[in-house]
Amino acid sequence: MKNIFVTREIEESGIKKLEESGFNVTVNKSESIPSQEDIINFLKEKEYDAVVTLLTDKIDAKIYDAFPNIKLYVNFASGFDNINILEAKEKGITIANAPAVLTAEAVAEHTMALMLSLTARIVEADQFVRDGKYKGWMPNSFIGTDVLGKTLGLVGAGRIGSKVGYYSKGMGMKVVYYDLQRNEALEKECGGEFVESLEELLKRADIVSIHVPLMDSTRHLINKEKLSLMKKEAILINTSRGPVVDETALVEALKSGIIGGAGLDVFEFEPNISPELIKLQNVVLTPHIASASIEARKEMSDIVAKNIIEYFEGKEPTNKVNK
Repeated sequence: MKNIFVTREIEESGIKKLEESGFNVTVNKSESIPSQEDIINFLKEKEYDAVVTLLTDKIDAKIYDAFPNIKLYVNFASGFDNINILEAKEKGITIANAPAVLTAEAVAEHTMALMLSLTARIVEADQFVRDGKYKGWMPNSFIGTDVLGKTLGLVGAGRIGSKVGYYSKGMGMKVVYYDLQRNEALEKECGGEFVESLEELLKRADIVSIHVPLMDSTRHLINKEKLSLMKKEAILINTSRGPVVDETALVEALKSGIIGGAGLDVFEFEPNISPELIKLQNVVLTPHIASASIEARKEMSDIVAKNIIEYFEGKEPTNKVNK
């Protein structure tokens, strides 16, 4: 019987599939994020054959070398920037992820929620009511802005970016996008316009939504210089990875009125968040929950199980990333 370790609790459906397939699954029940040392200590407790990791887990040579018998790590996420892929490949270790189709739906919907919360000033108004300040209708209270007729700029037009474009088009927005390659489906279905440079997109968009993976080339993709190109009233939405945006530069841009607002589900140093961001009224902050729908989490869990089952059946996991 193969032993599987899961670094934190995930949706039960995948766990049940593994157990029904004859695997012995151990789940760390603690709600706190385990450190790398914690994970090493957990893995010492039993001879494990595979590990299910979360995007908060740092997996690299320190763990690979400590447990050379473990040849499979499956990340409960679409991204895998928490795992050293090159070192794994060198050591003959397989890495797989869980790019659930419904994750794109969930993240796209959350992106729209952040966008509308900012333009309609929902969070500010909600707090105003909760503080007991509402004394009756006021014609000039919490004046927002319509999204109808505005230009949405997509930085990245993959699965999630395309969904955001589709929803935005339905709300009467014009869609422009920048990516390393053209997305003909986006252009056909949403009238999306490809722009040749990120700089052009930032100058034109009223709302900028980021949908790129975290790589060396995208770290601080949005920095002080790029923020200065945006319209004064523009809104920045980030539901991708925190370090894609230079958080220090963003705080300064928001405080000084260089841009109008920001909706963030991810943060550069999460779970730590700049105290200055928390103080700002023109920001909506959520705790990295964009993909947290019941449907998406179930699909992710099932994909994790599928990858593990395939691997131990002697097949290449469908979602192997270090091919």
